[in-house]
Amino acid sequence: MRSRRLLTLTSAVFWAGASAASAQGLSPQDYSQWRGQQRDGAASAFNLPTSWPDSLKRQWRVQLGEGYATPLLIGDRVFAFTRDAGGREVMTALDVSSGKQIWQNGYAAPYSANSATRPHGEGPKSTPLFHNGRLYSLGITNILSAFDAATGTLLWQKPAPAIQPTYSTSMSPTADGDRVFFHVGGDHEGVLMALDAATGNEQWRYTSDGAAFGSPMIADFSGSRTLVTLTTRKLVGIDLASGRVLWERPFKVAYDTNSNTPIIHRGTIIVSGHDAGTMALRPVKQDGQRWMLERLWETSAVEMKLSNGVIIGDTLFGMSHKNSGQMFALDTATGQVLWTGQPREATNVALVKAGDLLVMLHDDGQLIVARPSRTGLDRLRTYSVADSATWAQPTLSGNRIVVKDVSTLALWTLN
Repeated sequence: MRSRRLLTLTSAVFWAGASAASAQGLSPQDYSQWRGQQRDGAASAFNLPTSWPDSLKRQWRVQLGEGYATPLLIGDRVFAFTRDAGGREVMTALDVSSGKQIWQNGYAAPYSANSATRPHGEGPKSTPLFHNGRLYSLGITNILSAFDAATGTLLWQKPAPAIQPTYSTSMSPTADGDRVFFHVGGDHEGVLMALDAATGNEQWRYTSDGAAFGSPMIADFSGSRTLVTLTTRKLVGIDLASGRVLWERPFKVAYDTNSNTPIIHRGTIIVSGHDAGTMALRPVKQDGQRWMLERLWETSAVEMKLSNGVIIGDTLFGMSHKNSGQMFALDTATGQVLWTGQPREATNVALVKAGDLLVMLHDDGQLIVARPSRTGLDRLRTYSVADSATWAQPTLSGNRIVVKDVSTLALWTLN
């Protein structure tokens, strides 16, 4: 492994105003998409207490249907994407103070899970996107939808394609300006599309070797605005304006299921996968035109299968699937593994960074607050926040924690 020099990455994505938030844009407390406003696992203006209470206060809990899409919190509304008892995929807006339904809209979405995915339910698994007053969703069978966030009106929809993935879908859409981006398809054939956000009209497409579970990221590299995504077998960088492939590199994991979202950090891309290790790559533009991916470091000591990591400072904290689930810390400059935690931590852990703390939601409904460092993990508090499996990321905003379990949605607050 060898170290890299640091580059400054300008990757802030500015969001326009919407009916459920300030007319000037998202407030710091809004949680608008997969893994937060910057898609990096950060909480939204979370109010860290001087001391953590012995218990959290549950303000409300409602039955909302199956699925483990992350709930969004915009202004005074919570938006949830679930499946109801009638087999419909539904988008629901709730009042954040009471949990009462403001509106709900849905559509028929027949789906038959195979034996491998049946224990996880019939979805949906993809976290919706709030952008410019609209909600965008990807259903379990690749149905694309756009809803008006104020009224719930279905603005446009694209039907499920004929080719379906073996293990369903969980890619979460992203947007930039007046376009929204979806990666749909099956394990061996996929399409990454740039759609007009208002109409759903296609602007460009990239035909891939298969749609991955991981979600795309948008960043600037050497002045080129780039969409970075994993396909079934590759890491790809695509010019955001034209859809032209800038660079690509093989990255194949066990069972052809790239399930992690790439991490963008200071001009580098960190990717990880089952039996593929963890590596850092840097896009480099040569001769003003040609691109290459420079490999900075690589390690097989830790790798992330389902859980996505977060970076605090220059340290990546994550959970490796090795040893039946094991927390770890890794130096982002060198790839050196700084420590590994106890084995059998959990099957899946959803990580959120809140200031210099980690909030870890285990799949058994245990929420753990910890202070991470480059030498270990100091666990401060453990709270029980659900009675069934929690596969969705928790939403942290202000003093609020929104948790989705198998079929219910609950709001917890700090005293």
